[in-house]
Amino acid sequence: MNFADLGLSDELLKAVVDSGYTTPTPIQEQAIPQVHMMRDLIAIAQTGTGKTASFVLPMIDILANGRRRALMPRSLILEPTRELAAQVAENFEKYGKNHDLKMALLIGGVQMGDQVKALSEGVDVLIATPGRLMDLFERGKILLTGCSLLVIDEADRMLDMGFIPDIENICTKLPTSRQTLLFSATMPPPIKKLADRFLTNPKYIEVARPASANVNIAQFKVAVPARKKRDVLRHLLQSEDVKTGIIFCNRKTTVREINKSLNGYGFSSGEIHGDMDQASRIAELQRFKDGKINILVASDVAARGLDVKGVSHVFNFDTPWHPDDYVHRIGRTGRAGALGRAFTFVAPEDAEAIANVEKLTGGTIPVYEAAGSVATADDAEAEPPKREKRARNSRREEQPAREERPSKDERPARTERPTREDRPSEERPRQKVQSRSPRRDAVADKPRHNRKAHAEEQQGGDDGWNGPVPSFLNVSALS
Repeated sequence: MNFADLGLSDELLKAVVDSGYTTPTPIQEQAIPQVHMMRDLIAIAQTGTGKTASFVLPMIDILANGRRRALMPRSLILEPTRELAAQVAENFEKYGKNHDLKMALLIGGVQMGDQVKALSEGVDVLIATPGRLMDLFERGKILLTGCSLLVIDEADRMLDMGFIPDIENICTKLPTSRQTLLFSATMPPPIKKLADRFLTNPKYIEVARPASANVNIAQFKVAVPARKKRDVLRHLLQSEDVKTGIIFCNRKTTVREINKSLNGYGFSSGEIHGDMDQASRIAELQRFKDGKINILVASDVAARGLDVKGVSHVFNFDTPWHPDDYVHRIGRTGRAGALGRAFTFVAPEDAEAIANVEKLTGGTIPVYEAAGSVATADDAEAEPPKREKRARNSRREEQPAREERPSKDERPARTERPTREDRPSEERPRQKVQSRSPRRDAVADKPRHNRKAHAEEQQGGDDGWNGPVPSFLNVSALS
């Protein structure tokens, strides 16, 4: 089957052929006819299967007939991230070049004045993130009563980012007699509940088992201690034929550190994460697409929606905290029928996370043995071999022992130091005179009990009996 068999217009077919495509993917083959028939649709497809074109192409033909009005978009596409919204906009520009359609991109990080101006002139397609759309709606800058077609893309990602309440609010503002298309890689219960509430008798399409990974991607897990991740990463980047690679990290700080480290080792790498402003992210992504850098270190903000041709490798520097993110991360490679390779670094503390990933994908990820040997070799360099330790111990034993100290009896006799009374007066150390504190003075003023005086008193001192000695004592007075 080719695109001509899907009932697309001649102008649209020409744009598709000019883009280099002739055969539709399974999701496009099943979804495009259903959208043409104006049916609601639930499509479960993993990333990289061409699902964006499966709703962009039929929408262009549907919107070719009609009139646009100010502040009232005719169709609405909701995307979870700015990057994915920008990618969908690129698809509309590429496939809709032979149609007179106006499109507006409503995302954060862009001047709101330009977006309001585009809306005031009337648009056929509005591509928006939920937050910015609700902001403009509450300001009265946009009306949704004229929207006849709604696309909710990456619904499970919307759930992860907490956008489901916003989506429910947006759906209540739209006409009830509309066509709704919902695309998702997985179908968790909250998404099914959303579909049951806002879709009418939808056609269900599933081109792959939920959360399954692309069969064109060779997946490996690399058992490596956390302190050895950077060494193993550099080894894989050098040993594997990495034409274009993306390295995913769980934290923005790790993204910056890894990019700085790779640049220091001479790799051509860049970074993209949530702390960067929109202009910087777009510029860095464009450098990656243009081939000025061949390695992109990214946080999960870039995990979904990045459509870069020729990504040969994906490296999960950190095992994803959420199992769904694993599928979306590795989906950046092996796209459009190409082959790809994905490596996930698993530290001992990641045992539970990788188990959840394997449970979701329904299979055990094979261990990449070569990288394990790298970590072992590095450990061997860090810790000396046992033979070296034994040699060091033997060298210690060969060293002469310390001379034994003489026993007490063998030591020379100590000369006795002269006492204080024996020293000449000039050799006696001068006593240190200390100032008396008020407390001590107060104590000094108190009468003290003098034992010597008491004894003298008992024996007859100056204050005692001074008369003749009694005869019965038989003691001479002079004694």
